[in-house]
Amino acid sequence: MAGPPWRPLAIALPVALATPWMRGWLESSMSLHMLVQMPLLAAAGFAAAMALPARSREAIALCVGGALPCLLVASLASMFWMIPRALDLALSEPTLEAAKFVTLPLLVGAPLALAWPRLGMLGRGFVWTNFASMLAVLGWLYRASPLRACNAYPVSDQREAGEWLIFLAIATFVGWLATLFAAPSSRQRMR
Repeated sequence: MAGPPWRPLAIALPVALATPWMRGWLESSMSLHMLVQMPLLAAAGFAAAMALPARSREAIALCVGGALPCLLVASLASMFWMIPRALDLALSEPTLEAAKFVTLPLLVGAPLALAWPRLGMLGRGFVWTNFASMLAVLGWLYRASPLRACNAYPVSDQREAGEWLIFLAIATFVGWLATLFAAPSSRQRMR
């Protein structure tokens, strides 16, 4: 059985996301910008790293110091793009928009792909729970704040994005918990 089509995904995702009409649509609302475009850019980097031969992925992971440095880079880069000012600047500054299209695949998606196989169950659990809690806190802040966090989007968009972030946090946590209760053979296939 053939594996996932990593190479076509690695090429098609960023090309499709960079088209003017797709960018315009995905950047028209805060929810689409944060919860669709940005994760898809990171997924393109993940796919690009997974398209490399296994030996190349291993060599790169060893060269950068293993899973922890990869996770640190991915966490820091994703935290930067969660800052409301970064979203604003990505919409108004072409250089920051280009930086988003480079940093999310290279500094979030690719490092996660390099780190994931090297993490045990505890490490993966840490990543999932950290991710879910970060989504929940950010969602709560966007939902509860009476002030606009992003100047490019109205407060209603901010509240909607907050609700989606909270929903995704709960879904992520429940999904991760479900994998813990899956049969051991099912867990092996998920790696």
